[in-house]
Amino acid sequence: MIDKDKQLVFGHRNPDTDAIDSAIAYSYLMNKLGYNTEAVAQGHPNEETSWVLKYFNHKAPRVITHAYPEVKKVMLVDHNEPQQTIPDIKKVTVTHVVDHHRIANFDTLAPIYYTARPWGCTSTILTVMFHHHNVEIPKQLAGLMMSAIISDTLLLKSPTTTKYDVKAIKELSKICGVDYKTYGIKELKAGTNVAGKSAKHLIDNDAKSYVMNGKHVRIDQINVVDLDDVMKRESEVKKAMEDESKAKGYDLFLVMVTNVLDTNSTLIATGDVSVMDTAFGKPLGADGSVNLPGVVSRKKQVVPPLNKAFDK
Repeated sequence: MIDKDKQLVFGHRNPDTDAIDSAIAYSYLMNKLGYNTEAVAQGHPNEETSWVLKYFNHKAPRVITHAYPEVKKVMLVDHNEPQQTIPDIKKVTVTHVVDHHRIANFDTLAPIYYTARPWGCTSTILTVMFHHHNVEIPKQLAGLMMSAIISDTLLLKSPTTTKYDVKAIKELSKICGVDYKTYGIKELKAGTNVAGKSAKHLIDNDAKSYVMNGKHVRIDQINVVDLDDVMKRESEVKKAMEDESKAKGYDLFLVMVTNVLDTNSTLIATGDVSVMDTAFGKPLGADGSVNLPGVVSRKKQVVPPLNKAFDK
């Protein structure tokens, strides 16, 4: 049965901490402004997000696979691209978007409220929006939003970090009464346990799909404290990537293995790897991987150069 008034608020598929926490925060804000919303998710929380929710004693949002016919309208956070959202997005009306990613292949039939900033985290944007609407951020919610910024900016070490993220994390840390530096190391480590997980789980857990000049590209990121935790299983991981590409039609599949402590990554690639040298200025090794010191951001350091390489 359709609820004509209710709207669902959710982040991208394979949700990370910002996708889930920003949905919770935006739903809270919009309800304070008179809307009837529920924060939901397009997947279960990963280990880092589960740790965060438990730390701040907040229930995980329920998981949805479709919005219609439950509701007619939805609000999106932390994404806009159709391949990252619910499969029945064309059956509902998107009324609001809050995002910090590129805008691609996104269109609507009617005007909408769209808030985008090139900042490190959606929760940073939401912090400013709470101020704009003169709505107080509760202690528990501040903790979740702070955690999202820690996750997306790798504790302010990512090149995506802006002065707005720094200001927001300090403010949210003060509100929730948690030192973000000490807490942040614990949070990041909570999401780096890869032992015992299948290769398929590793390549799907934080993966996003993109369309670049007609090519379907899949990029996954695995955070670790020791690159060898994943690289010693490279052949197994590549086999899973190849199987997934064959099943889903990906032209290029990349897995970023990122050391969250020293901010370096190794890229594992399968498929149309001809663009890799052009994109990153380094050829792939014989094993199909390349080391990229200082590269930690999929959004800022991987997607843009790949787009340029595919456009050439």
